[in-house]
Amino acid sequence: MRAMLGVATIALLAAAATAGSPPWQALEPGLDLGTFQGPPTAAGDRQIVVVRADPARFELRLLNASAPGEGSLRTARGWAARAGAVAAINAAMYQEDYRTSTGLMRTRAHVNRGRPSREKAALAFDPIAVGTPPVRLIDRECDDWDALGRAYAALVQSIRMVSCDRKNVWAPSERRASVAAVGVDGKGRVLLVHVRTPYPVHELVDALLALPIDLRRAMYVEGGPEAQLFLRAGKVEVERVGGFERATGSQDDNREAWPVPNVLAVVRRTPQKR
Repeated sequence: MRAMLGVATIALLAAAATAGSPPWQALEPGLDLGTFQGPPTAAGDRQIVVVRADPARFELRLLNASAPGEGSLRTARGWAARAGAVAAINAAMYQEDYRTSTGLMRTRAHVNRGRPSREKAALAFDPIAVGTPPVRLIDRECDDWDALGRAYAALVQSIRMVSCDRKNVWAPSERRASVAAVGVDGKGRVLLVHVRTPYPVHELVDALLALPIDLRRAMYVEGGPEAQLFLRAGKVEVERVGGFERATGSQDDNREAWPVPNVLAVVRRTPQKR
């Protein structure tokens, strides 16, 4: 009965997302903001907020407190301001030193953690070879990890949520949390996802796959109060923060963005001179 209710909920969610006003708001060429309704629940606003960026117009940058000349933790808003970025989201979970990622994390200029973990997803960007796609979400079960690792200067490893065949690979659990996630769609655009409402993550992944965002692959980058998303483009500003994890649907009143050591920032590309 519970499984049947879950399928029915996702079907209703997909229908609701495609009805009424368009869920995407164009902010500037190559940058869109989407606001969708998540599955029914007793707590939270149910909003699934998605920032969509075209890598032809925007580049990703990894910002680390451990990098030379840094040292300070910042909120996503603070990191975005420092980099002149239009958006920023958690890069990955971090260890007790409040610096080092739990998975592989590196760029051309700095290595935060050089040793891979067991996790099966990694966001790759800053391609080395000409003709390589600007962004790729690597799946260790489908892709050549070593070859793609050599093809990109920047890698951020974290927990896989959606596999290369668009399957929900998060194990069912009653545990609920706010979530920040990063994905890619069928056109190779980057999707920054934030959900404050504390859903079981397996249920949330099903909801994301049902939305009209063409989600192809995704990885979890943070949960709980640290999970955050910041966007500023033109007159639109959005700052989303998470709440403490709960075993039930209840949620605390946390409204503060927590300083974090590592974020992914979305920065406008400099127009090429002709």
